[in-house]
Amino acid sequence: MTAEDDAASLPDSPAQNAPPPAGEASAPKLSSAAAWLARDSQKRRLLIAAAIYLVAITVFAIVAGGDRMGKHTPFNHFAHLADAWLHGRQDLRNGAPSYAMGNDFAEFEGKTFISFPPFPAVLMMPMVALAGSPENFRDGQFIVWIAGVGPAVLFLILEKLRRTARSVRSEIENIALALLFAFGTVYFFTSVEGFVWFAGHVVGVAVGSLYILFALDAERPLLAGAMLGATFLTRPSMLYTGLLFAFEALRVSSSVALADDEASLLSRVRALWAARDMNALTKRVLTFAVPVALALALASWMNYTRFHDPSPAAFGHEHLSVVWKGRIEKWGLFGYHYLSKNLGCFLTIMPWLNPKGAANAGALFKINEHGLALWFTTPIYLWLLWPKRKDFLWSVVGLSALLPLAMDLLYQNSGWRQFGYRFSNDYALLLFVLLAINGRSFSKLFKAAAMWGVVWNLFGAVTFDRTEYDKYYFREGTQTVLYQAD
Repeated sequence: MTAEDDAASLPDSPAQNAPPPAGEASAPKLSSAAAWLARDSQKRRLLIAAAIYLVAITVFAIVAGGDRMGKHTPFNHFAHLADAWLHGRQDLRNGAPSYAMGNDFAEFEGKTFISFPPFPAVLMMPMVALAGSPENFRDGQFIVWIAGVGPAVLFLILEKLRRTARSVRSEIENIALALLFAFGTVYFFTSVEGFVWFAGHVVGVAVGSLYILFALDAERPLLAGAMLGATFLTRPSMLYTGLLFAFEALRVSSSVALADDEASLLSRVRALWAARDMNALTKRVLTFAVPVALALALASWMNYTRFHDPSPAAFGHEHLSVVWKGRIEKWGLFGYHYLSKNLGCFLTIMPWLNPKGAANAGALFKINEHGLALWFTTPIYLWLLWPKRKDFLWSVVGLSALLPLAMDLLYQNSGWRQFGYRFSNDYALLLFVLLAINGRSFSKLFKAAAMWGVVWNLFGAVTFDRTEYDKYYFREGTQTVLYQAD
């Protein structure tokens, strides 16, 4: 179903407002409220998405609390980058602010730079200009307002899959999945932090969700490309989710209908390629590629003018003035060397049970700030291991999620400091798409696992990086301790 088909089905579309043929009784006119609530209407979907957004930001704002909503964060790097641009430069005009304690600033040729991918700073620029300085801009509050976008657009993605018969989930199940993403995953604690590392994830989820919405059915190539370009300029590993558009463009540009069988992805792609309309495919791919190429070119220009490195991915992390700079110089930013440690964080870290004693009074457990295992914080992901249905879309979405996952596991940092494995935000939207289309029913056990995720992630959102709850966390500055000592 195309966007035009969907628009034609709206209660207020021209086709539906046309006079009935002679001799036929006029259909009763829907009231304004009924039009907004009409089953399967676009207005109803947008209304529900807006409600999900409001629920999400309300909860996020309450949990974030007064300090994070009413003041700038101590790590407001993106606001400083926006301020630099507003003053016609790329380096920080006053150097690193003292309140950030020198944390994660790139030093190169006597200048101080922000090495984080820059798109969040683009969004902040108007607000920083109005505020007059980074210190007058409430960056944590700004991120909370953005944090509701991802869950709301996820609902629209899931509804699009339902309308096009690629998902059997009901509307209420799609609402539940969107809210589970907001409150039952590590996205919850990520959304209420506001600091630069977490802000990037929130913006990445927002633009990444819009990319997926536009990429499905290759329906909006230009917008999909623009959102993927913005995603790269926020979380570079998410660029690999571009595979989703590539495969969808091939599918809708082919005259063959794929059978719902257990055929491999390769054999399905071969069948689609053999029956392709090359003109249609080329038009879609080129339209999509233009904004992506522009984003890559902009990144290359920025990196070359700052660090004399034309690579679009060389944002400057190798120039960070941090304790673990030595490992970056020795092993690089990405490599096999980091895989074992990152797999340990990804799969095996659980809460440490405290031995009895006065020193541990009041805290039954501690959480290593390398973060809890992904399956522990969000056990519903385990349902992805046994899909009931593995069609073309399932394979494509799975591959699109696997590539950024692999890149994150090869990265020099595990995500420390974190409540749970925060890098999963790079592909969590796609994991929820897989949950929607894998054909498994939401059993009582699934619902219990979902509640487990909500409870633990609420605990993380409320307690992580709060001084009054430090007793629940183990922090060790060298980043070498993953497991509890004997």
